[in-house]
Amino acid sequence: MSGLAGITARVAAAAEKAGRDAAEIDLIAVSKVQPLARVEAVLDEGHRIFGENRVQEAQGKWPALRDRYGDISLHLIGPLQTNKVKAAMDLFDVIQTLDRNRLAVKIATEAQERGSCPDLYVQVNTGEESQKAGIAPGEADAFIARCREEYDLPIIGVMAIPPADEPPIPHFDLLAQIAERNGLSHLSMGMSADFEEAIAYGATAVRVGSAIFGARVPGVPTGAATSG
Repeated sequence: MSGLAGITARVAAAAEKAGRDAAEIDLIAVSKVQPLARVEAVLDEGHRIFGENRVQEAQGKWPALRDRYGDISLHLIGPLQTNKVKAAMDLFDVIQTLDRNRLAVKIATEAQERGSCPDLYVQVNTGEESQKAGIAPGEADAFIARCREEYDLPIIGVMAIPPADEPPIPHFDLLAQIAERNGLSHLSMGMSADFEEAIAYGATAVRVGSAIFGARVPGVPTGAATSG
């Protein structure tokens, strides 16, 4: 069984255990810094939902892959600098890392100019870690309201990356509460080590990289897709 098939089976089993429909859970294959051949192999298996951390890396990889493989849903799951907003909105279908007012204003301005906007998640720093991006939990409700009401942004969900050295469940529970309070139906939470627990707490998107693709091979370039 391939990495993708194994993770897909585990997502289905976790959904069944939680009394949920696996079809409502998006498996985001995190393809950052993965060799192109591995990404193509997962595409060849039929998977079409991917996550990237950096705009520049995604620019070098995904336009050609879209040409070859057709309908792909590409999620930005890494921090977004304001000077990369235009490029990100050209490339990504979903931006999961909206986390500050200045970025919201920049996205709203760009969206108004082009008449469209990717779906957006607000990233919440559930552990309130100083080195990590994300809006503080106590500020999340007001920020979500501002993004919707003042900036008319399409906020569909919330995203979090729990602290690596803490049990994830309290963070999943906190994020689910924020989503419920704000009428948001999408929760992006859970990674390779804890996505099954995240599904039990309502995750609608889980982000899995190495468990699908394998460990990153040092020195192997991610490359750009060819047209062949």
